Amino acid sequence: MLCLTSLSVALAALALVPSISDALKDGDCEVCVSFLGRLYQSLQDNNVKFTSADIEKALVKTCKDAKGKENRFCYYIGGTHDAATKILNEISKPLSYHAPVDKICEKLKKQDSQICELKYDKQLDLSTVDLKKLKVKELKKILEVWGESCKGCAEKSDFIRKINELMPKYAPNAAKARREL
Repeated sequence: MLCLTSLSVALAALALVPSISDALKDGDCEVCVSFLGRLYQSLQDNNVKFTSADIEKALVKTCKDAKGKENRFCYYIGGTHDAATKILNEISKPLSYHAPVDKICEKLKKQDSQICELKYDKQLDLSTVDLKKLKVKELKKILEVWGESCKGCAEKSDFIRKINELMPKYAPNAAKARREL
């Protein structure tokens, strides 16, 4: 009887110890870590008080301008107006204590695994890629990332022309490299 009690106490103690698998691996929670890291840095740079309320305001404000995967992240945490849930306090409280963002994302992963499944789209090197070999969907994606659209574009060549026209504004190094070729 004594052995069973000791064994159950030992097993209960082991259950409380966080497992190694809970820790984030390289590349896990890519969007969460990047987004919250930039938010934390901007809070420091702008000398914002590190109170939960001020952090939540800054988070919602940052989420208004978020696009793509970062917008989806904001939706998952409740930073967008159409979000179904609100877990902003799960970010603002730990940030107010200056907790590392990877630990915050680790905790969010336990609540909603979708948060850590978000990955940034692979970026194209516009200085070397042949735009003519890309699909129209990929050309539209380049414009979308830039926050631009191509009204009246019907042909693939229209999208390529628009990208080449906007490249000096959004990718000046790539535009310069293309002119040198």
